Amino acid sequence: MKTLPEDLAAHLAGGTTTLCRCWRLTRADGAVFGFTDHDRNIVFDGVTHSAEGGLAATSDVAASGLAVGGFEIEGALTDERLAAAELEGGAYDGATVELWLVNWAGPEQRVLLRRGTLGEVTRADGAFRAEVRGPTIDLELVTGRLYQPRCDADLGDARCGIDLGDSAYRLEAEVTGVHGRASLSVSGLSGYADGWFAHGRLAVTSGANAGRASEIKAHSNRTWTIDLWQPMPAVMAPGDQVVLTAGCDKRFSTCADRFANAVNFRGFPHMPGNDAALAAASASGANDGGLLA
Repeated sequence: MKTLPEDLAAHLAGGTTTLCRCWRLTRADGAVFGFTDHDRNIVFDGVTHSAEGGLAATSDVAASGLAVGGFEIEGALTDERLAAAELEGGAYDGATVELWLVNWAGPEQRVLLRRGTLGEVTRADGAFRAEVRGPTIDLELVTGRLYQPRCDADLGDARCGIDLGDSAYRLEAEVTGVHGRASLSVSGLSGYADGWFAHGRLAVTSGANAGRASEIKAHSNRTWTIDLWQPMPAVMAPGDQVVLTAGCDKRFSTCADRFANAVNFRGFPHMPGNDAALAAASASGANDGGLLA
């Protein structure tokens, strides 16, 4: 049960209340933004909670046990407060969200109702809608290693050992054509096998998207294109400089054949699959994949 400050409790016990809700977003880079559903700005803790964003929230869902509760917030996208390009580019991924109940006539009377993490964000028609996840979301994160056939290392990290700075795995290129928000033609692909950069990364080093990056969905030498999983915040343009790094689908065959790195494979490629687990036992072993003598 949440304990209210004495002054706020006294205000709530009175005949008339002057209450509003305030939201505070703190990004991973330390930038802080405040919003309120009141018709005037509310200032406390040195943060101005703006009424211009038109922010609103759905009902707060509390879940029993270790289930993830939360709520959703929605509001307008503006260049000054919440820029669509930054939202789409991932600047707010994992941002901390605080929900406060505040006496707008005396903001020193307030209580923190909920704290969560910004989850999935969707946007349309100049507005956004964002999921706010409760603290138990951290319990769903995978820690340690998984017993699985595929590798659980990231290509190029210390456990993998591949040097992504090697020209065999890195291409500095120029955008030569744009085919929609998430499909590009780039120079230099002819020197690499078809699919070499699939599951890799494209980083933009010049142009309107400089400093942005996206994972590569597909690399085709038939059409000489790179398809991205997520479009860049701004439209790419011919002449933009990019850096492509090779990708890995985390299969043992890829690790061994493409990268000659089987010694550092971090999966369990020979673990029994579903067929072995569901096979019927027999005395001869004919139907159990040879698991029984």
